Amino acid sequence: MLGMTRRWGLALAVVLTAGVAGAQDWETVATSPFVIKVRPRPGTKAKDIWAEGELKASALQIQTVLEDQESYRLFMPYVKESRVVRPTDDGGRLTYTRLDLPVVSSRDYICHVVTESKVAPDGTGVYQQHWKAEPDAFPARRDVVRLRLNEGSWKVEPRGEDTSWVVYKFTVDPGGSVPGFLASVGQNDAVVDTLRAVEKRAKSLATK
Repeated sequence: MLGMTRRWGLALAVVLTAGVAGAQDWETVATSPFVIKVRPRPGTKAKDIWAEGELKASALQIQTVLEDQESYRLFMPYVKESRVVRPTDDGGRLTYTRLDLPVVSSRDYICHVVTESKVAPDGTGVYQQHWKAEPDAFPARRDVVRLRLNEGSWKVEPRGEDTSWVVYKFTVDPGGSVPGFLASVGQNDAVVDTLRAVEKRAKSLATK
């Protein structure tokens, strides 16, 4: 049960988070293999999380992975459904994701995702994407907890042919009834797991 609980903590901290501002100072909680910083989000149960570091894949490959929300269910931890619902007027898209987690009920979220800039075919440029929850975009599903706070961003810069520098920020309120001690279990590992999942998926593109 402890192992299952820890893995649930990983999933909850990672896939359900996305983050930015807050008035308090950042606390550095890890420096290897990635720098990870956290701070409380005022007025919520959530934390802002900031992670950055080097991934062994090209920025163009990582961009391809992050743009393909339909495929998140194939490689992201605990993601069971992922699809683009429709395009938005600002050139973004509305996406739906459902997570199946041990110990607690399933969670889902609807996000407005916008790509701000892209890496060019020749590998130059910077990829930037941000997202924010739109929980009322369509009705909640029975027996699935809808996440109402979920926002964050990706920034990917090329650092050579097969290396990139990635900044991943996110904040999420897990929603529903969640024991307090579980919300922070495995937090650092969860962030690392997400970044490694993206890296592995991106590297696999190079072999196709």
